[in-house]
Amino acid sequence: MKSRLIGDRAFYSRALRLAVPIMIQNGITNFVNMLDNLMVGAVGTAAMTGVAVANQLVFIFNLCIYGAISGAGIFAAQFYGKGDNEGVRYTFRFKLMICAVITVVFGIIVLFKGDFLLGLYLRGEGSAELAKESLDIAHNYISIILIGIFPYAIAQSYGGTLRETDRPKVPMYAGIAAVTVNLILNYLLIFGHFGFPCLGAEGAAIATVISRFVELIYVVLRTHIGKKSTFIIGAFRSLKVPIVLVRSMFIKGMPLLVNELLWSMGIVFINQCYSVRGLAVVAADNIAMTFFNVFSVVFMSVGVAIGIIVGQMLGSGELEKVMDTAVKLRAFSVFTAVIVGLLFAAFSGLIPNMYNTTDEVRRLARWLMILCAAGMPIDAFAHASYFTLRSGGKVMITLIFDSFFVWLVSVPFAFVISRYTSLPIIPFFALSQALNILKCLLGYFYVKKGSWIKNLVR
Repeated sequence: MKSRLIGDRAFYSRALRLAVPIMIQNGITNFVNMLDNLMVGAVGTAAMTGVAVANQLVFIFNLCIYGAISGAGIFAAQFYGKGDNEGVRYTFRFKLMICAVITVVFGIIVLFKGDFLLGLYLRGEGSAELAKESLDIAHNYISIILIGIFPYAIAQSYGGTLRETDRPKVPMYAGIAAVTVNLILNYLLIFGHFGFPCLGAEGAAIATVISRFVELIYVVLRTHIGKKSTFIIGAFRSLKVPIVLVRSMFIKGMPLLVNELLWSMGIVFINQCYSVRGLAVVAADNIAMTFFNVFSVVFMSVGVAIGIIVGQMLGSGELEKVMDTAVKLRAFSVFTAVIVGLLFAAFSGLIPNMYNTTDEVRRLARWLMILCAAGMPIDAFAHASYFTLRSGGKVMITLIFDSFFVWLVSVPFAFVISRYTSLPIIPFFALSQALNILKCLLGYFYVKKGSWIKNLVR
């Protein structure tokens, strides 16, 4: 059993060489988001709640972009494993075009229906004045954020392709540059230090938009100048993508986009069900999830690395080694989740006290963090299973495993509990988290079956 779950030094060296830059990039990003959250939280509960509500919509957009580039990324990783640079180039062009479409659609939805969607989270128990103030802040915040969605989408197209072609440090450094700018500008614009205007939540939005442009400029310059990535040479001579490949990427990739869209909408709907228990729950959930994202970056990054490593192995024809590699990486992901889960639980008593909010919000946030910590190994197992299945292009299985599960199990459960019972938020949240055990069983079954072990770019 030990040899089946634990690899040698070379095995972990390869995994960490890819995963660590992703951890650093995502870790710094989430750490700065945490500091942003603390700064906005220092302004008051209304500002924190308004930004949290606006970010529910941004969350959907980000995952749609992620799903779009991930679908093409399956092919990019396998093309790279095969040594086909022209194939990688085609996938890059496809990413740029599909991301542009998503950006336009999202912008139109927010402009015409944004206030209605934001208001859905502010109908729970609590002060009407607080709800109105939070909605105004959310509206102003997301109106500014819209300016930064296009550079974000393009930067993700570049960054995803760089990671899939073994250059993960470039998007990592781009992320570091962006979050550094974001952090400094947040300090200046939220509180009005050093002669800058005191803009509160709007200052946070402006800082985020500027950081998006910094990230894009850095990643573009590093990709095109100096040590050029092979896929970028001639990438803009035309927008040609062979129709056969477009069809394959749509067949294999679009379900991933649909999956991310449905899954993110499901999570947003579940959060709306939590919000029925009161405005204090919205604020507490925001605190808990902000710090969950910081701590979970370790096993989340291992999951991304699994998708790339296994995809490259499939593309290079190492089919006999794939299952063994996937199982060992999944075990490694769960092990890291146990460690960070213990750390998260240990800090749960300190973190809420850093916010300028009520004792009720602090108490709820502490319990939500403890429950999230307990569920981290379960999340890691499910996350690793998802990326394993996705690496071989089994997108319909990932659709069933991920978004179908959310909409057929998690969402109905949350809806019924929130609307037809008076179950308090703590046991409500705990039961919702426990449902992921069923998802782990599905993941174990599908990965063990082995039907995902396929070379898509022969």
